[in-house]
Amino acid sequence: MNQMNLGNGPGHALPKPLKREQWSSRVEFILAVAGHIVGLGNVWRFPYLCYKNGGGAFFIPYVLFLFTCGIPLFFLETSLGQYTSQGGITCWKKICPLFEGKSLQYWSFILFYQDGIMFYLYPDPSRLTDPEVWMDAGSQIFYSYGVCTGVLTSLGSYNKYNNNCYRDCVYLCLLNSFTSFVAGFAIFSVLGFMAKEQNVDISMVAESGPGLAFIAYPRAVALMPLPQLWAIFFFIMLIFLGLDSEFVYQEALVTTISDIYPSVFKNNCRRKLLLLAINAGSFFVGLLMVTEGGLYIFQLFDYYACSGMTLLLFAILQSVCIGWVYGADRHYDNIHDMIGYRPWPFMKYCWQYFTPAICTCTFLFSLVKYTPLKFSNTYEYPWWGYTIGGVLTLSSTLMVPLWMLYAVIVTPGALRQVQPSVVTVAIRNTQPVSSLDTRRKDHDFVSKINCFVTQSVTQFAEMTGV
Repeated sequence: MNQMNLGNGPGHALPKPLKREQWSSRVEFILAVAGHIVGLGNVWRFPYLCYKNGGGAFFIPYVLFLFTCGIPLFFLETSLGQYTSQGGITCWKKICPLFEGKSLQYWSFILFYQDGIMFYLYPDPSRLTDPEVWMDAGSQIFYSYGVCTGVLTSLGSYNKYNNNCYRDCVYLCLLNSFTSFVAGFAIFSVLGFMAKEQNVDISMVAESGPGLAFIAYPRAVALMPLPQLWAIFFFIMLIFLGLDSEFVYQEALVTTISDIYPSVFKNNCRRKLLLLAINAGSFFVGLLMVTEGGLYIFQLFDYYACSGMTLLLFAILQSVCIGWVYGADRHYDNIHDMIGYRPWPFMKYCWQYFTPAICTCTFLFSLVKYTPLKFSNTYEYPWWGYTIGGVLTLSSTLMVPLWMLYAVIVTPGALRQVQPSVVTVAIRNTQPVSSLDTRRKDHDFVSKINCFVTQSVTQFAEMTGV
């Protein structure tokens, strides 16, 4: 199948892609993704967010986001990477060039542990009116599942074309949430014991900040036989949980840059130098977080840069792009061509309706009820701290509209003539499509989209006189 023009102008063919490396087995892919999603977000971030937001009340928005946003987006990104064999940025060039800019136990049968478990499982409905609970639930799903970061797309791009990514995604999502749930039992059973020991309410036994895990877990370890040995195991576990997640993020970034400039980084030595530069930069940024005020900086990054509103906006754009611009039915045809059957239709409806609707409502609700970030619910950051947070948020959020504007400006022709180059959707050319009917449906869908966007752009141009 011939390559379609993606904005390089008539007569300019795309460069021939380099041969894509692949996982040697399905187990490699599963272990790589499991190492990415099962990490500090499960044993550290989830328990402190749950404690901060009222225990069981946190589960209601968490489960809602899990089934309407987390699993559908997880599957969307993995299947997209597998179908296009591209990283987190260049995959969008094949789907919609206009969106290319889009790219955290029962052993404890000790006295009064039930109080902590009840606080963990019993929901307080009044907490559901707090927008921060919903924002934290959404950000935890996105952070823990690694969606909207380009990592899953990059990992999926190394899959064999016929790998059953749908089955893998379901198993991995269940593993992730089960790990978080068990970690919550470990934390809250210890908090219940500590609350009874100190004769205070469980909500007052510890600060609801990132340091919660370093209060509860060491206390639990101290109650076990050979506490020194278990303490060593605990801190080694934390190191490994952080390392395997970091490995995957680094690989995703290297993959993305290598896909943008394939001719530059086809040399393995240059790829290693790129990895060295990324690691050095990450190391120096990380040094800020091990200073005396490192936790303040960490929470600033956590709240503004890697979660919250930024990921909600990316989830909205991503689901709209696949659900409406590219077409959910068309992507289902792609998945059918890869795995041999069409997944549960609920995924498609999430991409089209539920995911963008829930993310949009949460985003708007959070804007209306916005409260400044506080460290441990007591310390207010100075004005320049909030300014840095705003810059961190905008530095990634503005990439999408800025790229759209850039794509329109650099494409030759008047505004009404720009549309076909920047909104053209491409068809995978490295694998045969299963049937002529699929090709015909692809062509009909592209024609409808191009016609709709042409009319919209023409009307806008006439109104503005461009």
